[in-house]
Order: sequence, then structure tokens, then C-alpha cells
Amino acid sequence: MNEGLEPVADSNGGAMEVATRDVIAPGHTFSTVTDKISSIVLARRTPPGWWFGFAAAFLLTNLLMLAVAYLVLKGTGIWGVNVPVGWGFAIVNFVWWIGIGHAGTLISAILLLLKQSWRTSINRFAEAMTLFAVACAGLFPILHTGRPWLAIYWLFPYPNTMGIWPQFRSPLIWDVFAVSTYATVSLLFWFVGLIPDLATLRDRSQSRVGRVVYGMLAMGWRGSSMHWHRYETAYLLLAGIATPLVVSVHTVVSFDFAIAILPGWHTTIFPPYFVAGAIYSGFAMVLTLAIPIRAIYGLEDFITSRHLQNMAKVMLVTGLVVAYGYLTEAFIAWYSADPFESYVPFNRGTGFYASQYWSLIACNIVVPQLLWFKKVRTSTRALFTIAIIVNIGMWLERYIIVVTSLHRDFLPSSWGNYAGTFWDWSTFVGTLGLFLALLFLFVRFLPMISIAEMRAMLPEAKVEGRE
Repeated sequence: MNEGLEPVADSNGGAMEVATRDVIAPGHTFSTVTDKISSIVLARRTPPGWWFGFAAAFLLTNLLMLAVAYLVLKGTGIWGVNVPVGWGFAIVNFVWWIGIGHAGTLISAILLLLKQSWRTSINRFAEAMTLFAVACAGLFPILHTGRPWLAIYWLFPYPNTMGIWPQFRSPLIWDVFAVSTYATVSLLFWFVGLIPDLATLRDRSQSRVGRVVYGMLAMGWRGSSMHWHRYETAYLLLAGIATPLVVSVHTVVSFDFAIAILPGWHTTIFPPYFVAGAIYSGFAMVLTLAIPIRAIYGLEDFITSRHLQNMAKVMLVTGLVVAYGYLTEAFIAWYSADPFESYVPFNRGTGFYASQYWSLIACNIVVPQLLWFKKVRTSTRALFTIAIIVNIGMWLERYIIVVTSLHRDFLPSSWGNYAGTFWDWSTFVGTLGLFLALLFLFVRFLPMISIAEMRAMLPEAKVEGRE
């Protein structure tokens, strides 16, 4: 796989090492790359730290199971939703989790098509992050129905015995198609990229169970020229299919709000603004995961300072787009001269949820401006802190969009406030546990960095023309 490899000047390795030093440390060979990445998976003893982290994540997952069981038993009355705030944590968390997954698709698909070599070390766990985030997101629309076995089938286009079809003009129906397509393509893209590495683990595993399991998943891979040709063709085609999904999925999600004739929601800036926000929060989550993984497993040679700086620059750009979206939203509300539209930004800045609103401004606009400074972009501690702050800010953004547009209706007699209950928070925190538990399992049993693509980055691979 030679996509994204920079041209080299000679066959002695000097200029070639210069060409790749920013994305992989010099001095590595095919053997050292394979040994370093595969040893994390094939280690006979699981590190105590992994057990501790997985146990904590699993406990939070059990909290999710408890919250879901109680929801099924009692109904959505255990949540804080009311009249007029009929959408609460469930929709906030759905949009937030979908946004988290966007960076994985952008890193894997778009940067592959643009031949950006720096994606190589981070694309694998970013793709896994996408799958786990979409799985967490998919829970909330189902749970939001209260009784899924009585309501969830209305989201699928089938004629029932009364001849009533689902409303195809509803963006909630579009969400089902968009998110399910996104999940399917992301899963295929992730699995196809894993095949050469699964064969490597099959050949190096000392366990019979490991050889059988990895051998089945490798689907008979032998590394022949025909295998590589078909692999690269399929990988490129899936990248081309996945690329428009980066834009389309969160655009469709934004339609849940934008097509509603409701002040605070009915705005044409939402589709591009939601897409930029999704990439923004997605890259923040990639940094949140990459920095500790890099330190714990000693992967500084593969996830270099260039990777962290490039992700910080993407966050800076998309953060400015998000800031522009905030300003445009407020300007259009004022310029419309509509009293109801003009009231929305005023209420957000001075009303019951003013503290949450100004917190999101600080998290999403003010703090990320530190990324203009190279000293901040090269500090792992600063990047990790900013990434967490951005993820908090993007959650607050979705909270403000959903709640403040609903809690003040057209009639003062129908005004009301909203706050998440213990069960709202338990469900959300539980999905964080589910996400982390799946991530721990992924790191332990599958290569978190692509062995085949990292080997292709080496100077000798360029000289010998190895795929």
C-alpha cells in the first residue's frame, strides 16, 4: 500500500529516512515494526493496568444495564423530560456520540484519498472509535421510544396491517438510514483494513486458539500479488463510499432540528455547522485516546509529534468554523427582526441556562485558541487537557441547542425548565463505560496500529517496491 508515501531521492536510505522521520522514528525495520505492534496483542500476560481500566469501564457498563432495565420497567418518566422539553439527554447524547465517530471516518477515508501519510499511525483506533461511538449513539433513539418493542419498528419502512406507512418526510426516518449505512460502511472499512494484520497475528501467535481465530478472520490471506491488488482496490472503493458519509450523516442529523419550525432550530447554518462540530469533537476524542495510549504502550516512535500537531491544527480550523456558526446563528436571529428568533440568543446568554451557554463558549472557542501556539501543540499535557475541554464543550453545545429552544415555548403559560435526573446521567455515563470497555478489548485483542501500512512507510519498502 503505497498511498500517501512521499517520494524519495536515493536508494541508500538517507533521504528516505528524512522523508518519513516525521511519521515514524528512524531506525525501524520490517521486523521491529511488526514485533512492536504485534507484541501488544500477542503478549501472554495481560498487564495489571489493563485489568484495572477494563474493570472500571465494565462497572460503568453495568450502570448502563441497570439504567436501561429500570427504564424498561418504569418508562421514560424516570428521565427529566417534560412538557415542553420533550427532548432531553437522549437526543443530546445521540448527536454527541455520532459526532465523536466522525474523525475516524475522516482520518481513514478522506486522508487516504488525499494521500496524507500522517494518518497511518492513528487510523486504526480512530476507525474502532467510530464503531464504538455509533453503537453508543444507536442506543439512545431506541431507548427514547420508552417501549422499543412497541415503537421502534415504526422507524423502518414497512406496511403494517392498517396500511399506514412511516412518515418518509421525517428526518427521524432519514436518521435510521444514514446512521445504519454509516455503521455498515465503517465496519467493512475497518475490517478490510485489518485483514493483512490478522494474517500476521495468525502466523505469529503461539496459541492454537489464537491461530484458529485469527486464521478464520484473515480469510485465507497469503500476501500474494493478487491478494494485495484486490485488497487495495476494495480499500480504495470503501474509502470513496465512506467519504460522502462524513458530510451526509451529520447533515441528516442536523435536519432533526433544522426542518422544525421552531426558533433556535430552524436555521440553514445547521448542516455545515453540525459537520464541522462533529469533526471538531471527533478529533478531540482521538487526541484524548491517542495521548494516553501512546504513553502507556511506548508508541512515541509511531504516533509522533507530527501526528499530534496535525490533529491540533484540524481542531483549530474546525473550531473556528464552529465559532463562525455560533456568530452566524446569532446574527441571523437579530437580522430577521423576528421577536421569537431574536429572543433565543438573548435567552441563551442571560436566561436560566446562561452558565451552560457561556461555559460552552469558553470550552469551544476561547480555550482552543491556545492551539495557535506551537509550544501548546507540542505539549501532550496541554493537548490532552484541551481535547477533554472541547469534548465537554461540544456536549454542552448539543445540550443548549436541544433544551433552550424547547423550554421557552411561544406561550409563557407553557414555559418550563429541564434538568437531567440520576437515570439520565446514569445512562450517559454508562455509555461512556461501554465505549471504554469496547476500546480496552480492541486494544488487547487487535492491533491498534496498522502493521502493513506502517511497514509500507519504511524506506526499504519504497526502495524494493513492496506493497
